[in-house]
Amino acid sequence: MLELRPNCECCNKDLPPDSSEAVICTFECTFCQSCASGVLANQCPNCGGNFSTRPIRPASLLGKYPASTKRVLKAGGCSANS
Repeated sequence: MLELRPNCECCNKDLPPDSSEAVICTFECTFCQSCASGVLANQCPNCGGNFSTRPIRPASLLGKYPASTKRVLKAGGCSANS
């Protein structure tokens, strides 16, 4: 099951489970659209993969399948060469 991380790994922006601004790579690295398309030029700094829009988890399922509360943040933020 998708982890649904709660924040952008670059700028630490909150990305709740229903956010349409969250993007992920195949390893579930999570970023906001602004960081992904801007500083990262649509390439994950962790694995080198591309991004897709993260699916939302309906509120009715969050009780049974909660989103992650563990925040992941790259030390020093992100750059295209992170």
